Amino acid sequence: MTLHAWTLLILYLAVLLALSYPLGSYLAQCMEGLPTGAGGAARRVLAPVEAGIYRLCGVRADEEMAWPRYTLAILLFSALGALAVYALQRLQAWLPLNPQAFGNVTPDSSFNTAVSFVTNTNWQGYAGESTMSYLTQMLGLAVQNFLSAATGIVVAIALIRGIARHSMASIGNAWVDLTRATLYLLLPICLLYAVFLVGQGVIQNFSSYPDVHTLEVTQYQNPKLDAAGQPIKDAQGNPVTEAAQTPTQTLPMGPVASQEAIKMLGTNGGGPFNANSAHPFENPTPLSNFAQMVSIFLIPAALCFAFGRMVGDQRQGWAIFVAMAVLFVISAVVAIGVEQHGNPLLAPLGVDQSATATQAGGNMEGKEARFGIADSALFVAITTAASCGAVNAMHDSLMPMGGFIPLWNMMLGEVVFGGVGSGLYGMLVFALMAVFIAGLMIGRTPEYLGKKIESFDMKMVSVAILATPLFVLACTSIAVLSPDGRAGVANPGPHGFSEILYAFTSSANNNGSAFAGLSANTPFYNVLTAVAMWFGRFAVIVPVLGIAGSLAAKKRLAATAGTMPTHGPLFVVLLIGTVVLVGALNYVPALALGPVVEHLMLPHAN
Repeated sequence: MTLHAWTLLILYLAVLLALSYPLGSYLAQCMEGLPTGAGGAARRVLAPVEAGIYRLCGVRADEEMAWPRYTLAILLFSALGALAVYALQRLQAWLPLNPQAFGNVTPDSSFNTAVSFVTNTNWQGYAGESTMSYLTQMLGLAVQNFLSAATGIVVAIALIRGIARHSMASIGNAWVDLTRATLYLLLPICLLYAVFLVGQGVIQNFSSYPDVHTLEVTQYQNPKLDAAGQPIKDAQGNPVTEAAQTPTQTLPMGPVASQEAIKMLGTNGGGPFNANSAHPFENPTPLSNFAQMVSIFLIPAALCFAFGRMVGDQRQGWAIFVAMAVLFVISAVVAIGVEQHGNPLLAPLGVDQSATATQAGGNMEGKEARFGIADSALFVAITTAASCGAVNAMHDSLMPMGGFIPLWNMMLGEVVFGGVGSGLYGMLVFALMAVFIAGLMIGRTPEYLGKKIESFDMKMVSVAILATPLFVLACTSIAVLSPDGRAGVANPGPHGFSEILYAFTSSANNNGSAFAGLSANTPFYNVLTAVAMWFGRFAVIVPVLGIAGSLAAKKRLAATAGTMPTHGPLFVVLLIGTVVLVGALNYVPALALGPVVEHLMLPHAN
């Protein structure tokens, strides 16, 4: 890694810590309704709005819910959101704010997109600038960016309450929690953030798309597609292309800054443009790029400190934060290092083309010149450590081990800061697993923060940890064995397998980033990835809320000499080891068939 890369990484962590620590305190105050600090001041200003929402919706703010009712509320809320987004897409041709006169979205793509944005996945098998009207982008996708992010936050808060409370049958009120997460946290920050992005050059308008003449005629190769929209391949399995040219370029417009803000802050990732954060209208400058990277981790990191505050021991929050930070730094260093090393087969003439050779300038393929390798590779590590599908570079153009890192980050369960809420509740599930393993090793009943971890809790932990790998590997197998699944692969061999594995890893882990190279906007992939997204989200949320209810009902035990501390270096190491071990056991065979074998083949490629 270069000096610039190390400086960038250190500066990033410093800014993240400086912003997330006070935000964690504010978040805890708002969610618990405390009348103190910045959270109390915000509540005094916004309390009438909050009360008006409750009156309009018929919600009793003082009525709490047991975990089954809380879970039902979350599932119902998400299902209604999916129906609303689906309806908007299917009717957009007849709705306003559609200056491009886009037609209705196909049923399979509408279904996929509705599930995608409700589950905070934001997987996009389409080009937003040529598919979605302004109304669909704002009322459907941007609204769900807020609400799906709020859903993740409230599930994490419910689990924290379960740990912090004792001898109680309730874990909060889902409707109150959703309102407060949106009103006090997401909306104010996004308002300021959107103004900042406009200042950096991100567009915000309702204009029609203008056609402009380019200085030179653009010539390019266009892939031939069959009647089903799939690329036609020759006898060797390579895509068939035809020459094309154009003297004009159509510039997409739209209300981008407002959606970009919640896209990043809510770890959503679905952007108005197909190029996502590589597009200059979404991410125009190195400063906007740095701000976007910080915003992805901001709330996940803040939730660590909110956890420490709400359980009454900030050391617990620091332990979780440090474990996440260590795993993140390792992935970031590897990603940046291999991309700066580049392709040994492209080493300067006269240099031995072995695995140790270095490509001059590193691997710039698929990266924006205005960001460079370090900023792009760091973005890769951040967006896949969090459940954020935003990309500022082409993941398909990463070196084999550079592609391994985003896959590995997602396969860990996206607990390396992870998504808003989902990162923390995922890591707390691993914390329960870690203390259970430690209890087995020393012959004691496992405890976490004074709560015994018993049979029901471990069954729910097992479901939460194993559900996602089950859907990833099962769906990948179906796609590999199916002609429809293989038809979408543009690069046969290990790289093509990596494209399929990445698609379902991203879907089931609610990430949404794409490896690219895979033609995924087909009925086969739209339906199968939607199934992976829905169950990847809620097959984890339901057991997590079950754990919250179980822990809240238990008495808190006093710490003794035999109680294992869960705030020191030993526990941090145990927690990291548990996360890595579970990820390795679940996914190493699949990784060996994709990026690992591709990396081993690289020095011997012709």
